[in-house]
Amino acid sequence: MNRSLLLAALATTAIAAAPAAAQTADWTGGYVGGQIGYSFQPSDGNERIVFDTNLDGSFGDQVNNAAGANAFSPGFCGGVARGSTPAAGCRKDRDRVEFGVHAGYDYQMDQFVLGGVVEYARTNIRDGVTAYSTTPAFYSFERRLRDTAGLRLRAGLATGETLFYGTGGLAYGKVRNRFTTSNTANTFTDTGNDDAWGYKLGGGIEQKFSPNFSVGLQYLYTSLKDDDYRVRAGGAAGTPFTTVNAAGTDFARTSDRFTYHSVQLTGSFRF
Repeated sequence: MNRSLLLAALATTAIAAAPAAAQTADWTGGYVGGQIGYSFQPSDGNERIVFDTNLDGSFGDQVNNAAGANAFSPGFCGGVARGSTPAAGCRKDRDRVEFGVHAGYDYQMDQFVLGGVVEYARTNIRDGVTAYSTTPAFYSFERRLRDTAGLRLRAGLATGETLFYGTGGLAYGKVRNRFTTSNTANTFTDTGNDDAWGYKLGGGIEQKFSPNFSVGLQYLYTSLKDDDYRVRAGGAAGTPFTTVNAAGTDFARTSDRFTYHSVQLTGSFRF
């Protein structure tokens, strides 16, 4: 009899506990935390440097040497040059660890969760492209991203202690551009703005381990518009860069966006 009473009590407890275990955790409230992950760039080996020889603002002109042939016939590479000819090779683009902090607020309606998050992150990814001339000489563009920030919306579905979500919003990055060349016969002047704006898109999963602490894994795709960096080649008359227009020739990259992927581990204190 005692055994029957004990089994009945255990069964009653299990039945009573089952609905509670199935209940969705409360995600409403603010949170602060940090994230760490890895940022990596898509393949851009087909990028080129383009030229505006008459300075009309339209790029795509061919730069010709004294013989009337293409001065950049040796070609291009998707990185920063190691030497004056393609045979020397190029340094590959640099992918790096990313770390930062975030703060946000979520509001839950039944199982649906809607919220917003602001974030700051630090990384050191670099993206280069090089053109080679027949002289021979190299002309390398390199942009580096160090500081990034974002303001994103999150929307997802909560199941028990787990939240599945999609996210997207505004992105900002401090993009530092640099130009290097082995050409010593011409002068080179660069112009551009370090501030780049764009967007972030992604998704993730977050797991509560207590009412006040959660850990997550998220993926973000970031695209920043970096389209105003220009280099003007000038110098003495009669060079390939001053033949069409005595004021010189403008250089630009074919890719006007700095894009990269991030996979991050997040941790948040909730209140």
